[in-house]
Amino acid sequence: MAEKWKKTALLVLHMQVFDLKDYLAPDSPYCMPAGRAIIPSVKRAVDVARERSILVVWVVREHDYLGRDVELFRRHHYGVGKTGPVIKGTPGAGMIDGLEVREEDYKLVKNRFSSFLETNLHSLLQSAGIDSIVVVGIQTPNCIRQTVFDAVSLDYPYVTVIVDATAAETPEVHDANIFDMKNIGVEISTLEEWCQSKRG
Repeated sequence: MAEKWKKTALLVLHMQVFDLKDYLAPDSPYCMPAGRAIIPSVKRAVDVARERSILVVWVVREHDYLGRDVELFRRHHYGVGKTGPVIKGTPGAGMIDGLEVREEDYKLVKNRFSSFLETNLHSLLQSAGIDSIVVVGIQTPNCIRQTVFDAVSLDYPYVTVIVDATAAETPEVHDANIFDMKNIGVEISTLEEWCQSKRG
């Protein structure tokens, strides 16, 4: 079974406990309920990936406390006396409870929406012989969409988004972006469909 899935990687995007601007913490004014709702599905996807010996890549943000590596439109959240989201070394940059980066996994830090932009993700996947990418996490209209579009642009032959293990702020935004990704040849799968998939 492990041999069958050796060309597949699971990308888990931004399942972090953000600081004051948290998308996932229930006591945050920025909480995204749909993001919390997919946590069990993301956990299951990770468990299945590990059972199949699929490479699990945890894609995270870990920013400088002054915001020097953050997009311009976010920089007002950072600086002396401010606590922006996912500052490196803070609890908010950690993984949500129940999700952990294991020794056999790979942790990728990125500073822009796409997991491929100015990171070593493409070379990592190429060196591992990966041609199939499966994506879970948040948020559908930016980090997931940009990562998926770049994967397609880089000619990965198999790109899958697990529709019920990804989320956006509203179902309408999620569905619209899923529609766009499907129209560029991305496979849209439910978690159950992916768990039952026979393709390696």
